[in-house]
Amino acid sequence: MLLEKIQKENDIKKLKPEELKLLADEIREFLIEKISRTGGHLASNLGVIELTIALHLFLDFPHDKLIWDVGHQSYTHKLLTGRQAGFDELRKYGGMSGFPKRKESACDAFDTGHSSTSISAGLGYVAARELQGEKYKVVSVIGDGAMTGGMAYEALNNASRIKSNFIIVLNDNNMSISENVGGMSSYLDGIRTAQAYTELKKGVEDTLRKIPGTGEKIIQQVKKTKSGIKQLFVPGMFFEDMGITYLGPVDGHDIRKLYRTFCEAKRVDHAVLVHVLTKKGKGYTPAEEDPARFHGTGPFEIETGKAKEDKGKDTYTEVFSKVFLDIARHNEKVVGITAAMADGTGLVRFAKKYPQRYFDVGIAEGHAVTFAAGLAAGGMKPVFAVYSSFLQRGYDQLIHDACLQNLPIVFAIDRAGLVGSDGETHQGLFDLSYLSMIPNLVVMSPKNRWEMADMLRFAVELDAPVALRYPRGEAYEGLEKFRAPIVLGKSEILYEEESIALIFAGHMASVAEKARRKLKEIGYSCSLVNARFVKPVDTQMLEYLAQDHSLFVTLEENVLSGGFGEQVLAYVTKAKLNVKVRTIGIPDEYVEHGNVEVLRREVGLTPEVIVKQIITDYAAIVEGEWEKTV
Repeated sequence: MLLEKIQKENDIKKLKPEELKLLADEIREFLIEKISRTGGHLASNLGVIELTIALHLFLDFPHDKLIWDVGHQSYTHKLLTGRQAGFDELRKYGGMSGFPKRKESACDAFDTGHSSTSISAGLGYVAARELQGEKYKVVSVIGDGAMTGGMAYEALNNASRIKSNFIIVLNDNNMSISENVGGMSSYLDGIRTAQAYTELKKGVEDTLRKIPGTGEKIIQQVKKTKSGIKQLFVPGMFFEDMGITYLGPVDGHDIRKLYRTFCEAKRVDHAVLVHVLTKKGKGYTPAEEDPARFHGTGPFEIETGKAKEDKGKDTYTEVFSKVFLDIARHNEKVVGITAAMADGTGLVRFAKKYPQRYFDVGIAEGHAVTFAAGLAAGGMKPVFAVYSSFLQRGYDQLIHDACLQNLPIVFAIDRAGLVGSDGETHQGLFDLSYLSMIPNLVVMSPKNRWEMADMLRFAVELDAPVALRYPRGEAYEGLEKFRAPIVLGKSEILYEEESIALIFAGHMASVAEKARRKLKEIGYSCSLVNARFVKPVDTQMLEYLAQDHSLFVTLEENVLSGGFGEQVLAYVTKAKLNVKVRTIGIPDEYVEHGNVEVLRREVGLTPEVIVKQIITDYAAIVEGEWEKTV
């Protein structure tokens, strides 16, 4: 096998030109086989195999710098830099990441995981290179979906000013996660279909090259002029008008053409954009036909593409999807917004039923928030469904455009807490902290599937901005007998006893319930409280429980800094309540990729660890030695 000859970076250059297509075929088979067992990002990786091969022929690793936007399409890059063995533990705890990681390999120039960042990072490398007088190539790869993000245009604006070579590869597959939308997608469609331009350009260049001695000079002169051939046939020439040389479109599955184009791009003494056309899911029919489903997939059957795992119970996302559709049926003011994540956030049903009230703004979370604010100011009831870690990208807009005006927007925050295999860039561990400090914003989190439904209905009816935070995965079906009506700022006391009060936020319900059960089995008295609202904190409940409890234990799947526990501790301290507080949550660190249950063990969010901590704390209180535990 040719793949076995790739043991380290740059080994690909030892292969013969005629072997490269066979290598691409082997890589395609390898990725399909491995990802069918481990799960991972399939469609995006199958689409860039030939592109990655061409880049590795063109670049010298780790000297040259290759930056992947988002990074979920870097599997072939990892294979070509000698990490084949790592695919058996792909995205598992302690195993190889599904994204570029500088600490994993010197060939990974930049850690990525969120969209629209690669051009900015590449520009930084170019500036560092020039300031230090170094000589290396810098290539940033960005997808057409990522080009809907505003940060990409900010970077392009600056890229137009540089005076040294910088290659931007636009990987155009007409897909991000969901189908691309907006003006840039339409613009690229025009370039893709401008065959007259492409064919004329090639014909003219081939003819000119035949002129002895002067042909190449004429070609270069034509390329430099603003009134060149491109301007006649491609309306606007967006990139050229910005001062960025445009090359393409190029067949993204033709290694030879790609390599030649990169060599041509290298001769440009400023920023150059190479427009590459690829097919997402290339070479595997199920992924070609349904690239969105194979964007991030669990284990599947290769022959059919069907998932190996049973569907099981409804996820929180599915509960949101069904309830939201029912709400919209009875309220014509309700609209749904997504940032290119209709499938992942559960808005597909709504989009099909109410297309006029559904808005996909592309990968542009900041815009989505302010767009929602405008809708709310105009009398509508917007619901923005978004992943926790992606909402971070709209933080300024949350503060200034949504909450400052106290506009009634619902932020349906999916993938909160530990997400799992996608790792640090996708874990939703900061939302309770970054949301709770914003005035006017109500922050709530459900304990189970029924409370999820009740909270969504409550959030839509409330005349204020609301963040409804829930995790990935199956919706908890325990504690079903507790379903008190949702009242703003009021918690729910599930079991009332004395001495110890375990107060949990949202989906920590199952862990808290198990911890209480273990405490009861060994003779401890323990109340169990569902916080419901992280903001406002139910201070009346705290004062009430402080009368006959000596220890409050807060439990949250969020960083401790600025989280729910610290808010409880701050109030207890301020009100001088006669009770001690132990906060349990995520330590002050980024949590890497791995199964959620494995990660909970690693960070100490298991019933066993929690019970051990509570026993130690309670003993210290009884013995008058609490200060030693703090």
